[in-house]
Amino acid sequence: SQDPTVIQKQIEQAKAMGISGFVVDWYGDREPLLDHVYSLMQTIAAEKNFHVAMMYDETDYESAQATDDALMSFNKFHETYLSSNSPGVQAYLTYEDRPVIFIFPKGGHTDWKRVREATSQWNPAPLLIYENRTTSYADDFDGFYAWVNPGKKGWAADGSNWGEDYLRDFYRKMRSTYPDKIAVGAAWAGFDDSKASWSLNRHMSQRCGETFADTMKIWRQYYPPDQPLPFMLIATWNDYEEGTAIERGLAKCGSDSQSRAGQ
Repeated sequence: SQDPTVIQKQIEQAKAMGISGFVVDWYGDREPLLDHVYSLMQTIAAEKNFHVAMMYDETDYESAQATDDALMSFNKFHETYLSSNSPGVQAYLTYEDRPVIFIFPKGGHTDWKRVREATSQWNPAPLLIYENRTTSYADDFDGFYAWVNPGKKGWAADGSNWGEDYLRDFYRKMRSTYPDKIAVGAAWAGFDDSKASWSLNRHMSQRCGETFADTMKIWRQYYPPDQPLPFMLIATWNDYEEGTAIERGLAKCGSDSQSRAGQ
C-alpha cells in the first residue's frame, strides 16, 4: 500500500500479534512503486518502534547484467536507506549491529561473490541471507532462510504435505553443515495458488491452524533453549495471491479448531 494510514494499521496489527518487523520485497530501479512503498514503510516503522528489512528480488537477467543490477541496487539501497541520515534508518533490522539483507533468488545468474566483496566495504557490512537452496556461493552468504516448501515429496493433491520434511532437512543442514551461519527459521499458515493467473495448482492445507502451529514450533527439536533461532520468518503477512497471508487470521474449522487457531 502507498497509504501511510494503511501501513500504520498493518504495523500496529502485526505488533499486537507478536511480530516485530516486516521483510519487504525490493527491486531497486526496476520497480519504482515498490521503492516508494519501502521508503514509507521504513519511515513509519521508526515512528512505531517496529523493524523493517529489505528482501532483494534477484533479476532474470544473464550473468553480467544480473550482477550489475545487484551491485547498482545494493549501492542505491545503502545510500538511500542505510546511511546515518536516512529517514527511519533506526528501524532497520540488525543482528550484532549489522544490517540484515534477505535475497530472493530468481534467475540464479548473479555473481554473489562480487556483491559480497562490494558490500564488505560498507560500514557496517551487511549480513546477506539467502533462501535455503543449492548454491555455489554458500561461502559468500552469512546465513539462509527457510521458505514455504513441501520438500522432496512435492505437493500433495489434497494439500496434506505441509512441509515437515523440508523444515527438518533445513534445520539439520544448518546445524551440521552451516553451524557458523545464521539460520532464519520459517513458519507458514498454508499455500494455495489456485486464484493466481499463473496457477500451478499447488496447495498446502492450513489444517485448521495446525500447519501454522507445527511450522512455528518444529525448530525447537533442533535448537536447545539456550541457543534459540535469532529470527523466525513468517511467510507471509499479505501475499493473498498464493494463499499464505496471515493478516486476516487463520482458517477456522469448528469450535475446537477455532480455539487452536486463535492461540
